Amino acid sequence: MTNPTSSAQNQLRRNSLGLIAVTFMVVSAAAPLTGVAGAVPIAMLIGNGAGVPATFLFMTLIMLAFAAGYVAMSRHVKNAGAFYAYAARALGGRAAGAVSMIALLSYNCMQFGLAGLLGGIATGVFADLGIVQPWWVWSLLAILLVGVLGYRQVDLSARVLIVLVVLEYLIVLLVDFAILGAGGAEGLSLNLFDADALFSGSLTASILFCLGSFIGIEATTIYAEEARDADRTIPRATYLSVLLIGLFFVFTTWLMVVAAPAGKLQDTIGALPDPTGYFFELAGQYVGGPVPMIAGLLLVSSLFAALSAFHNYIARYTYVAGREGLLPAAFGRTHDRHQSPHAGSLLQTGLSIIVVALFALLGLDPIGNLFAWIAQIAVMGVLGMLAITCLSVIVFFGKTPDPASALVKLVLPGAAGIIMALLFGYVFLNFGDLTGTAGGWLGWALPALVPVSGLLGWMMAGALANRDPAAFARMGQNA
Repeated sequence: MTNPTSSAQNQLRRNSLGLIAVTFMVVSAAAPLTGVAGAVPIAMLIGNGAGVPATFLFMTLIMLAFAAGYVAMSRHVKNAGAFYAYAARALGGRAAGAVSMIALLSYNCMQFGLAGLLGGIATGVFADLGIVQPWWVWSLLAILLVGVLGYRQVDLSARVLIVLVVLEYLIVLLVDFAILGAGGAEGLSLNLFDADALFSGSLTASILFCLGSFIGIEATTIYAEEARDADRTIPRATYLSVLLIGLFFVFTTWLMVVAAPAGKLQDTIGALPDPTGYFFELAGQYVGGPVPMIAGLLLVSSLFAALSAFHNYIARYTYVAGREGLLPAAFGRTHDRHQSPHAGSLLQTGLSIIVVALFALLGLDPIGNLFAWIAQIAVMGVLGMLAITCLSVIVFFGKTPDPASALVKLVLPGAAGIIMALLFGYVFLNFGDLTGTAGGWLGWALPALVPVSGLLGWMMAGALANRDPAAFARMGQNA
């Protein structure tokens, strides 16, 4: 059987993304302002408090270790399937099928959760401006706008995301430098980077929240088929993304710590009606004027940027799964004019509408239920894929000659993979406690979706091997 989707008209838009575009499309998934306003205060409150900056520094080093092997293998893999393609080239088609379905589950769950978070936050932000609508109106509006961008050519999405991410960075850095200029609450102490601060509370909880701010850096290779000079652009974008995200959060969280009275950080955050209001309290205290209100609007745009980024990931994973025979061939065709993975984009938009409508009809909370329950599935799935990819790098270079050192091909991916696997196990075993679903069927059913999706993908790849051995043999090959 020939592959009907291999012709030039069914290729993604070539040479359309440069270094800056790829980097910002990846960084937008990390949603810098969302991390600062949402994840960081919670990590400080229930995690290791003043040790969060050191935790971010630690996670930056771990992600750089992951990136070393990932980038080295990217020179051999030019496929928008990213994690899927790595598994196919190293571990075989069945493992790749499992990774493909875990990726689609994980990124869709992140998309659903972020849509709920955006709706919940937008309701409060726009209500303060006199615009009152239920949360699901804002969620559905964002989903539709993201769908339009995803349907069209990728460089349009890139231009929108660059603007939104730059604005996020500017508002956070404005507050950062205001705290820096004021000398914090009681001076600019650096002792929070020592071991005592790092292990002062629940390090594991902090690591999980900090890791969420790095989800998406793996997506540089998703754009390998659309990047200009991919051999140079993808490695540079990967390292640049990790450093931009990591150093930004180390710097910002350090200033968020010193902005509170010494030893009173967790008490200060805990006294707030909502811990996610901590950054806005700092914006009002150290800058004032319209900055807190502007930051609230930019928080909504930050979530919109993240939605757009994950939508692009999902559309491309769906396209590759269709192109290579795991899903119906219709998903493996690109738009005649935009050269976008439009079928996957439409499918993702439809699924998001259905999920948001379901949670709205059931009267469930967009943040406490839709985001807290569903997005954690994504975190667990990405951890599993990171661990599998580290193994893929080691296996691939075990049978493929490459001038890179053993440090890059074995030691660093091995260390990163072990850490990711341990974190995956922790989230899986403690999913109920982390999401508030302990004691009920959701506490085991939701995390079970990850291994079930992997098993489904394994079986789908096996069916492809029986149906079309030639297509099975081509899985993960360069486009």
